[in-house]
Amino acid sequence: MYFICPIIWLFAIKMYMIQGMSEKQLQFFAWGISVGSVLLAILAWGQDFRWQINDMTPYQWFPLLGLIAFSLMWAHYVASVVRQHNKIEPTVLKRYFDSTSVVVLIAILLHPGLLAYQLVEDGLGRPPDSFYDYVGQAMGLSITLGYVALGAFLLYEFRHWFGQRSWWRFISYASDVAILLIYLHALRLGSQLVSGWYLGVWYFYGATLLASLVYIHSRRLRKPKV
Repeated sequence: MYFICPIIWLFAIKMYMIQGMSEKQLQFFAWGISVGSVLLAILAWGQDFRWQINDMTPYQWFPLLGLIAFSLMWAHYVASVVRQHNKIEPTVLKRYFDSTSVVVLIAILLHPGLLAYQLVEDGLGRPPDSFYDYVGQAMGLSITLGYVALGAFLLYEFRHWFGQRSWWRFISYASDVAILLIYLHALRLGSQLVSGWYLGVWYFYGATLLASLVYIHSRRLRKPKV
């Protein structure tokens, strides 16, 4: 049943990009895919733990925050592409981006933060060594990808102060690379992505994320330089 969700989203995106949309429809679309992707993340996470949430520790809660953060960032890229394709001003989605970006920032900080806290509480050491020990040396690269991506996302938070500088485009490029690193990080480490319906959703996220990045950067290359 759940495999229908990505198909519905893909159909909706395709229809909107062919027929065009109003500003209100764009806002509805952006909020809709954001809420939908977060609900799917919660559903996958809850099923993975059989909804036994009463006695959960940070070990069980921190993966959900990572899934929520990625889901919203994915929605940001898709909403941005649909906005650009329909030639709608960026200010139309300002409130949407401002609100959901706060949730993303909190989630990406609490995702490793909760794990670090519990590892220290259990006497298993402090990051970064405790993180590598927790996942095992075979998955160490995935932790490194997470560190690099987190650093890029935190740098991007300075856009309000430095977004108009000529060198800021490199930070923007770094954040685009970071979202791909997070995707791989979750694909390798997420227990919700080992198999089942949510893995299919995750592949859909990967395909649409790549398509969004190609679209965004191709527009940047076509944009005439002043």
